[in-house]
Amino acid sequence: MQIVEIEALGESALQSIAAASSSKELEQVRIAVLGKKGSLTQVLRGMGSVRQEERASLGALVNTTRVRLEEALERRASELKASELEASIKSEAVDVTLPGRSHPLGSEHLISRLTREICEVFRGIGYRVVEGPEVETEYYNFTALNAPADHPSRSLQDTFYVLDRTGVQSKILDESEVLLRPQTSTAQVRVMEEEDPPIYILAPGRVYRRDTADPSHLPQFTQIEGLVVDRGINFAQLKGTLEYFCKEIFGEDRKTRFRPHFFPFTEPSAEVDVSCGICAGEGCRFCGGTGWLEILGCGIVDPNVFGYVGIDSEEYTGFAFGMGVERIACLKYDVPDLRMLLEGDMRFLRQF
Repeated sequence: MQIVEIEALGESALQSIAAASSSKELEQVRIAVLGKKGSLTQVLRGMGSVRQEERASLGALVNTTRVRLEEALERRASELKASELEASIKSEAVDVTLPGRSHPLGSEHLISRLTREICEVFRGIGYRVVEGPEVETEYYNFTALNAPADHPSRSLQDTFYVLDRTGVQSKILDESEVLLRPQTSTAQVRVMEEEDPPIYILAPGRVYRRDTADPSHLPQFTQIEGLVVDRGINFAQLKGTLEYFCKEIFGEDRKTRFRPHFFPFTEPSAEVDVSCGICAGEGCRFCGGTGWLEILGCGIVDPNVFGYVGIDSEEYTGFAFGMGVERIACLKYDVPDLRMLLEGDMRFLRQF
């Protein structure tokens, strides 16, 4: 190969390098010229066949051409890398002038919020919140609460008993049957066993009953039970406490009434009604024409209950009450069906 041909090869390669529009194209030019089978590499390998008197000058030209091409390749690679980076930044840039895509914020469920509000009402008058296990024994659920052995709530038709792997009702060391608590009164018994009066507590939590879900019943719901044990406690104090609670939750214009009732763990006992917020006590379809809505049960703690927990009933008296939060929610917000609170329909829940 002559000097003119080598110079022409170099000029052609430089033009190809300058014309490369991407790093990929530039790499193809490099391989075509300086690769193992490249045109300039083939010239170097053929130097052995060149005449001795021409070899020095021809070799120097080939080396000079190779250096020029390598420098040109490096410069062009830097230019292409910078331009490609700029193009990438532009293509991936976020236009901050466009409106953002907002994501809806979550919020506290109505039942959780109302449970907290009820607890805050009673905390404001000196109560504290306690918790108890959801899987309990028959002793704490019934026996220690003065429920007789033949009480209907002890039956399989009313209570969820825990079964072992053989399908037999479980037993623990004290031979008590294990069940899902149907009331949070069990926490009251445990506190009275462990603490001396005065006791002012509130026990919120999930409870379970063998009820078919319908507009006014649920097999699982949230209950709040309250207990006071102190010297000189009487029904007038119970009545004043619950009237205060009803006005705080439902409004100052709502009235309350107490109707005689029966509970095994309180004597005397009463059901508490609040005046209907829709008809203002005049009578409507929502309240069944009576003007009143039942909200909770209450009463003076039976002395037999104190006997199970070692509290002297001659020195101390107390009162207890219990309410379902879902029912309170329905009455407070005029919801016609308890199941609506659990269906997860955001169109309904966003109202609260």
